[in-house]
Amino acid sequence: MFNKKIAVLGAAFKPHSDDVRDSPALDVAVRLYGLGASVVVTDPEAIDNARRAHPQLTYESSRDETIRDAEAVILVTEWDEYRRQLSPEHASTLTSGRAIVDGRNGLDAAAWRAAGWRYYGMGRP
Repeated sequence: MFNKKIAVLGAAFKPHSDDVRDSPALDVAVRLYGLGASVVVTDPEAIDNARRAHPQLTYESSRDETIRDAEAVILVTEWDEYRRQLSPEHASTLTSGRAIVDGRNGLDAAAWRAAGWRYYGMGRP
């Protein structure tokens, strides 16, 4: 995993919030960073709070810039900007890898797989 760019979509504890206290999303991001990944995080509202809590991570305000050249994308929020408005076809034009981890089981697994992605959902085959 060393030197691999990983895009993390979501930083807040829940959507429509900037609260990052006890955020599982940031726990995942920090763990990946500790394993040597280049981690880029985005969130519609929580970037400033996340940056204060974890300045070692990289933050991007744009979803597309966050996933650009990423080896893998990790969805750890229920924001519609990521669950419903990001298509696998569009993501494929930006990323270098085709792996997505759906930490909220909010994506259409069949659609992502049909578009050539390795889809990993929580508790799903």
